[in-house]
Amino acid sequence: MPEKILVIDDERAVLELCQIILGSKGYEVRIARSGREGLKLIEEFRPALILLDYMMPGMDGMEVLREVKAIYEDVYVVMFTGKGSESVAVEVMKAGASDYILKPFNNKDLFDRIENVLHIRHIEIVNRRLKQEREELQHEIQLWNRELEFRVREKTRELEQANREVIQAEKLVTVGHLAAGMAHEIRNPLNSIALTAQLLQSECDEETDETALRYAQSILSEVERIDTILRKLLSASKQKSREESRRVCLRSCIESALDLFREQIKHQKITLDLNLRPAPVYIAARQEEVEQIFTNLIGNALYEMPDSGTLSIDLDIESDKAMVHVGDTGSGIPEDNLVKIFDPFYTTKSNGTGFGLSVVLRVVKSCNGNIRVESEPGKGADFHMEFPLSQVSAPVDMGVE
Repeated sequence: MPEKILVIDDERAVLELCQIILGSKGYEVRIARSGREGLKLIEEFRPALILLDYMMPGMDGMEVLREVKAIYEDVYVVMFTGKGSESVAVEVMKAGASDYILKPFNNKDLFDRIENVLHIRHIEIVNRRLKQEREELQHEIQLWNRELEFRVREKTRELEQANREVIQAEKLVTVGHLAAGMAHEIRNPLNSIALTAQLLQSECDEETDETALRYAQSILSEVERIDTILRKLLSASKQKSREESRRVCLRSCIESALDLFREQIKHQKITLDLNLRPAPVYIAARQEEVEQIFTNLIGNALYEMPDSGTLSIDLDIESDKAMVHVGDTGSGIPEDNLVKIFDPFYTTKSNGTGFGLSVVLRVVKSCNGNIRVESEPGKGADFHMEFPLSQVSAPVDMGVE
């Protein structure tokens, strides 16, 4: 396709000569007799090169040149001038002209100048496009790098979480072996202690042996406390078989757990924010274990809000998963402690055993679910759980919908 050239000059002879000469060389040529006419033609004709007269009445060549360079980056300009002074040459080149030709000109010089400017134009346009492509590629690379960094961070987080879960599972197995041994070794002497205390209690006279009776009751109370700790230890590590799973309604489990704390919630002036999906949401689990999840989480939340606060519980479905959230507005969990809260024996309570959240983790995992915690000191804690929806049709645990 031939290059397009626009000639803007107020001399008819120059216009006709350029049209004949350049047309004979295969260029597509248009002419304009004034600067304003030339500017109108540029938008329509889109020339590669403009031959522009420096001196014209009305709008002179310098005004046209400045406007062309301000709007049309790919349109190059060669100035015609009858003045051969160095100052004019500097002026037109500074304004953006690619070259200038003195009048009168000869044909060969005109062709050579035009060919040279068009060649430079081609190189510069290609360079600009390559630069633009390079910038676009660099931008894409930056986007991919950011995406890659994000994916690496996500995978690293997932691997760290998986590693923590493996470690926690190994700890629970260890606790299980320890608990079984402790239960056997400790309960035998405990039974003897309890039996002795009961015999002592039965032989005490309430009026004459009040002190001995009080000591016997204290022994029995401490024996019961030790036995309770052993049961919790066994519960934290106990693994249930898949055959024991039933179709359990999460809403019923949440409400059953809340019933245990109604008076405490009222006494502590806790605001209860419940958002439970009205339709039943079923998972494959054991009723008493799922209730234990919410009993432990609600108990921990209330412990962190002794003088009022908000307890939030949400239940909904996303895709094929049940989504549960339990949150409080208590003192929160320090960042350093977030990775330890599910460890057996870890607790910040003065009288805690450190088994509550271990039980929660074990039960959630036994349901093929996931649990994560978000917290900032002073802003409470939020536990997010997800469970696969139940594919079990029967049998159904007692008390579920």
